[in-house]
Amino acid sequence: MAKVVCVLYDDPVDGYPVSYPRDGVPHLECYPDGQSLPTPSAIDFTPGTLLGSVSGELGLRPYLEGLGHEFVVTSDKDDENSEFDRHLTDAEVVISQPFWPAYLTAERIAAAPKLKLAVTAGIGSDHVDLNAAIAAGITVAEVTYCNSVSVAEHVVMMILSQVRNYLPSYKWVIDGGWNVADCVQRSYDLEGMQVGTLGAGRIGVAVLRRLAPFDVHLHYTDKHRLPAEVEAELNLTYHPTAQEMVPHLDVVTINAPLHRETRRLFDDELISTMKRGAHLINTARALICDRDAVVRALQSGQLAGYAGDVWYPQPAPSAHPWRTMPHHGMTPHISGSSLSAQARYAAGTREILECYFAGRPIRDEYIIVSGGALAGVGAHSYTAGD
Repeated sequence: MAKVVCVLYDDPVDGYPVSYPRDGVPHLECYPDGQSLPTPSAIDFTPGTLLGSVSGELGLRPYLEGLGHEFVVTSDKDDENSEFDRHLTDAEVVISQPFWPAYLTAERIAAAPKLKLAVTAGIGSDHVDLNAAIAAGITVAEVTYCNSVSVAEHVVMMILSQVRNYLPSYKWVIDGGWNVADCVQRSYDLEGMQVGTLGAGRIGVAVLRRLAPFDVHLHYTDKHRLPAEVEAELNLTYHPTAQEMVPHLDVVTINAPLHRETRRLFDDELISTMKRGAHLINTARALICDRDAVVRALQSGQLAGYAGDVWYPQPAPSAHPWRTMPHHGMTPHISGSSLSAQARYAAGTREILECYFAGRPIRDEYIIVSGGALAGVGAHSYTAGD
């Protein structure tokens, strides 16, 4: 039987919930492009409950132990001789979330001779060294589309909170004040602004669709140009490169995977070409931005604000400068881990495991690496050699 090691984030500080604000989550028939939601044979959890923490276990324990597999769940992944490292040596399957990634480095893969499958419970597999996985013949899979809309909603929230100066205004209320002038001195209308996305995949397009009713001017850049009918429907302006797009924009949102073409793309040089007072929103991956260049741009006023949901490393150390830089709206990588999204990525993880243990093909839209090469959605999203 197999050992399955699952790395999840810690339970709430007050303990695992005994009740929830709502009695469930809405039922979806399919994703916006028609792709079906995860289709496991069954689930052993209640949708709308906390599944991504160690006590939630993605609802997998009854299923895996019912097949006789060993199932190890831990949040201990970073310290020397972590529980993750101790169990990795004889693990056949590793499951991890982007929000609390178990970094599968080349060194860790070399120390895991039995590892055959690495599953991302969510979207984004850059915490896995894909080259090392290819060389070792490991299959890498993720639950594509499970939380794309979740992230897109978070992006729109962050754009509005930044442009309207929501977070400082909320703090005046908490502090007992009524400081209208302090609140509005950095507040603008989003209407009429030039807004663009780096990346126009599922998340990027979902962001554009949600912003269109705000009467903004929409732009995008992506290595795969959108169909002409989508450009016409949303009145999009296409730019071949980020360098050509960002000087025109009041708000830039990053919705692209991390690979060698995007790593540290937003450095001092590129940020200097942006409009003074532009806002930068990053729910994709932290390393697409140069950490210290962002801090400098906020301090100088070149950027009016930066809102992000992603850090490097994760979890971020307490001294990380993005915690204390001015005019930020950072969150601890929660955009894709709403309770609604957890029901989908937990079910998708089980679907992947059911296929793997039954010897059936995992659906192409979940595959990142297979057969010693980028494959499925991975071949579309990543570049060989990343």
